Amino acid sequence: MRPARALIDLSALRHNYHLARERHGGRALAVVKANAYGHGALRCARALHDEADGFAVAFLGEALELRAGGIDAPILLLEGVFDVAELAEAARHRLWMVVHHEEQLRMLERTPLAGPVDVWLKVNSGMNRAGFVGDAVGPAWQRLQASGKVGRIVLMTHFARADEPERETTLEQLQRFEAATAGLPGERSVANSAAILGWPQARRAWARPGILLYGADPMPAEGNGLRAVMTLESAVMAVREIAPGESLGYGGRFVAERTTRVGLVAMGYADGYPRTVPDGTPVAVEGRASRIIGRVSMDMLTIDLTELPDAGLGSRVELWGDQVPVNRIAQAAGTIAYELLCNVKRVGVEYVRR
Repeated sequence: MRPARALIDLSALRHNYHLARERHGGRALAVVKANAYGHGALRCARALHDEADGFAVAFLGEALELRAGGIDAPILLLEGVFDVAELAEAARHRLWMVVHHEEQLRMLERTPLAGPVDVWLKVNSGMNRAGFVGDAVGPAWQRLQASGKVGRIVLMTHFARADEPERETTLEQLQRFEAATAGLPGERSVANSAAILGWPQARRAWARPGILLYGADPMPAEGNGLRAVMTLESAVMAVREIAPGESLGYGGRFVAERTTRVGLVAMGYADGYPRTVPDGTPVAVEGRASRIIGRVSMDMLTIDLTELPDAGLGSRVELWGDQVPVNRIAQAAGTIAYELLCNVKRVGVEYVRR
């Protein structure tokens, strides 16, 4: 059997959730959209079910998968609903929904519902992607109340640059949010993962931890005590030596400066490991540091075993996890951990509780 696999540590997931809720205070929706960032939404939700205050997903289909799997906790639709049929379905399944633009508000006003729904009214405080702006927030809140179809209204916003602690943008967004919602009753939710860890000024009734749940620290200076949930690993499937001056792999990018012992690993970009990483990108072989050499191929990649004479056929290779933070691989690839985790596929998945 091909040895490429992703190990999902559910105890680390629970640890990270508790850390988020403790750091922020109040309550926290565990964000499990995009299949829990590639970790398996239903398995992760079940692991947190007795502890999380609720969950957040992107759209209705993701929520219905959780409901069908026995998750009866509150679930928030971060994108809201897209049409009248979805609105009725969301109400039937007791889902909370974000309302972030005029058509969603009109849809709710004119659609008969079996019972009231809880709404999270989104404020555009400066990200300029979704939400009501400034003076439009109060009237939107009043219309929701007047519709007679809404139970609780939570006021929310989303930060554009909370992962940049040196910038004032987050505080500016907070000020705009407070101005737009001044005098309106109800709970607030503003803190995403980066704000939970780096902006105590953003603590309100509800937090929305996402990427931090999975152990990828969104802040530039890590050390917040997060634990990696996914370990992407494989094994050495062949070993060869190349002489000084010989090249390796597609394009001959790596050229040996000395006799180099090369390990061929069953993992490639079709599995979700990024093709764009340069030579020198770290891996761990049986717990010891090594590096990528040569371009990543579709199904295979090559690593340097020259300094690891005991490593060979069958040696375990960690691509990211406890020893090789996924953020380091993302940085080497010129992307973010979110993308890497969500793109893992074609590998075996094993859930563990360490």
